[in-house]
Amino acid sequence: MKGTSIVLTTAAIALMLTSCFGGNKKNAEGTEEATASTAPAANVVEIFNGKDFTGWRGYNLPGMPESGRWTVEDGAMKINGNGKGEGDDNIIFATPFRNFKFTFEYKVGRGSNSGVFFYAKEIPGGPIYITAPEYQILDNENHPDARLGVDGNRASASLYDMMPAKPQNAKPFGEWNTGGIMVFKGTVIHYQNEVPVVEYHLWTPEWTALIENSKFSSTNPNWPDAFKLLTSGLGTDDAGNVVGGYIALQDHGDDVWFRNLKVEILD
Repeated sequence: MKGTSIVLTTAAIALMLTSCFGGNKKNAEGTEEATASTAPAANVVEIFNGKDFTGWRGYNLPGMPESGRWTVEDGAMKINGNGKGEGDDNIIFATPFRNFKFTFEYKVGRGSNSGVFFYAKEIPGGPIYITAPEYQILDNENHPDARLGVDGNRASASLYDMMPAKPQNAKPFGEWNTGGIMVFKGTVIHYQNEVPVVEYHLWTPEWTALIENSKFSSTNPNWPDAFKLLTSGLGTDDAGNVVGGYIALQDHGDDVWFRNLKVEILD
């Protein structure tokens, strides 16, 4: 059963941040000046508070997964590996975004695999990865995915199984990387360690060709709905209007940490 989304407007989020962090104060002349506790700009949303999973829930769940494998450790959210290399405890930030820049930091354990999805939809009974593009998170040196696919298109920061991240500048396991995804009116750019490494354009013939040449092609019987969801259905409603979707973090059964998750709204 699909969980109820938490829908927060930009103004509501800004008000919440202002109430948490304070505002301006008056100086000796009686005019207002900014203080260190001034809230971020209204179009910037911090989607992880460093303490708990407020605003997050499991994919197709009303709350966080019951397994308890998602924890908070030293101001970072962590998915704790299950030793199987696969997992189903994917989580979403339960407010959809349309045009935005998402920035984050991530760190992988040895041989670890994960991913960041955007424009994700909730399909009852269906996996999240057939509904949304994936920014790959990977230990390139020790996970076999880095040597699979085509031309490195499963290495870190790549558009998974479609476009390789170039230059490939991921840091080794155990070190923090910065990541970023910008989505604006169909143009998407992946960033890794402050460098743009992938660019593509949704809802174009080129995008359709990328899907057709990937593991999510129209001829793959494993996921008969994937091709339609990732082409004509991506980020749109039934009428074809662009409505965006969820940012999501993948559980692939391995240890991965995320922190400083922020969304700059570009609408």
